[in-house]
Amino acid sequence: MNKLIFIVDDEADILELVSLHLKKSGFETKGVQDAETLFNFLNSHIPDLIILDLMLPDADGFDVCKQLKKDDKFSSIPIIMLTAKGEEIDKVVGLELGADDYITKPFSPKELVARVKAVLRRNKQIQETKRIQIGDKLVIDPEKYQVYVDGKNIELTSTEFRLLHFLSSKKGWVYTREQILDYLWGNEKIVLDRTVDVHIKHLREKLGDAGKFIKNIRGIGYKLEEQ
Repeated sequence: MNKLIFIVDDEADILELVSLHLKKSGFETKGVQDAETLFNFLNSHIPDLIILDLMLPDADGFDVCKQLKKDDKFSSIPIIMLTAKGEEIDKVVGLELGADDYITKPFSPKELVARVKAVLRRNKQIQETKRIQIGDKLVIDPEKYQVYVDGKNIELTSTEFRLLHFLSSKKGWVYTREQILDYLWGNEKIVLDRTVDVHIKHLREKLGDAGKFIKNIRGIGYKLEEQ
């Protein structure tokens, strides 16, 4: 079955352009022009990815992203933000809210399709990995995109999940902030080093007692170990 992509943008010509190029690449698409319609469709269809404009007629795209990432039913859906807002701070905020990528208008349709494929590829790699046990408290289940602490399901954004999974891929291995940035966002160099620290902070808070497994290596980066 082809991957389903939701495109959320109030500009009809953008919806048509993005949909056309995605369909040429073998994707199924559904275009909506406001946040209300998006959430109505999400009640019956869960897409493989959402392309989200930041400036919608009935909502702020940042708020929509935040709402999706806080809901357990939708938090694992990758989001690519597509917007005319090109300021660095807007990109940083979007990524910190859990977006998986950020593209500014005007954009290359071919680049957009490539970014969609890259995000989906990353998610597939995560899902194909087996469950990971950290100590006697923390379990990471990449197939279900879920994390458990003492048997309780912990809600994480897709970016937080990928960060935790990356650190757990080699227990005890120290990853620099640059390595973490490259893994999470590739060549998207507008992302700042402090973005990693913000995500680590949020991740530790959500993990509670299990947050102790994430160690800060002063001046270098982070590692995950069971002691």
